[in-house]
Amino acid sequence: MRLRPLPDDPEVGWTPYAWLVYLAFVLVPPILGRASALQWGLTVAGVAVFLVLYFTAHWLNGRKILWCIAGITLLGILLAPTNPGASTYFIYAASFIGYSGRPRFAFWGLLVLTGVAVGESRLLHLPIYFWGPAILFSLLVGGVNIHQAEVSRANSKLRLAHEEVELLAKTAERERIARDLHDLLGHTLSLITLKAELAGKLLARDPERAGREIREVERISREALREVRTAVAGYRSQGLPAELARARIALEAAGVKPEYFAVPVELEPAQETVLALALREAVTNIIRHAGAATCRIALEQTAAETRLEVRDDGRGGSAPEGIGLASMRERVEGLGGRLERRAGTGTSLSIVLPRPPAAQEGGGALREETA
Repeated sequence: MRLRPLPDDPEVGWTPYAWLVYLAFVLVPPILGRASALQWGLTVAGVAVFLVLYFTAHWLNGRKILWCIAGITLLGILLAPTNPGASTYFIYAASFIGYSGRPRFAFWGLLVLTGVAVGESRLLHLPIYFWGPAILFSLLVGGVNIHQAEVSRANSKLRLAHEEVELLAKTAERERIARDLHDLLGHTLSLITLKAELAGKLLARDPERAGREIREVERISREALREVRTAVAGYRSQGLPAELARARIALEAAGVKPEYFAVPVELEPAQETVLALALREAVTNIIRHAGAATCRIALEQTAAETRLEVRDDGRGGSAPEGIGLASMRERVEGLGGRLERRAGTGTSLSIVLPRPPAAQEGGGALREETA
């Protein structure tokens, strides 16, 4: 059950109450003409019926609003012989015609409405101060509101589009957080598991070293908590050098010998983040699945592109891509790069990112370092 006379629409607001001021034109003729009790009764009853139809019309759209338009028009027809101010009802009816359908349909409805006013005026020989305002202002107000109704419909579609964009943005953000947490926690939890297993094996024969490993597990856990907090705050990585250091620790803890071949590189923040997270995911996969003895990490840069390659000598294979590799590929392609995965004797993962045009023009000689 509706408790409000008007719908909660910011485009409508309080203005419908203001337009009721024109009902004064319905009351002026009885006042000036010293109307009888019957005439006053008809006038007041007409205003009461009009108010019901008027406020009801604001809740309706499309063909349903035609019933209110027809009712308001009928009031004008019935009261016109005794009250010239009844032409106001024709104008009110015309003001709603734009919301009855598309502009073409509304214009035809407006012509029918004014045609009724003209027909009654000719039939009953009504004075010009009835049919003049009824025709002129009905066409004027009706035409303006037909345009306004079309604008309102366009704004409604725009709001729906904005809501859809917001929904898609929220979905994308949830997926981003899921990818980041996978990349952060998958690597760190694998490292914690390895060190915990190592501490368990060392507990009986080398308690001192086992204690060091347990303390290392505590340090890594605290670091993981800090990384999760920074990821939630919107930061995905501390940079490629920090990730290379983490990769070395993780590989050595898993018994995999790391080999680095790197050159100084210049990267945009987004590119550095993508490469850092790709390195983390690749190293995590090697530790979990490869059974490798060595892992070679190469980073190089030319005038046109930056290339990161992670290669192991493990069991290889052509297993389908998991969520980690899929999210990595999505990030890389989002920056216009490409990801290549080759499996044979071991697995090779290669990530290539294009350099910005300004960096390509700057160029510069690059040197290779072995660590």
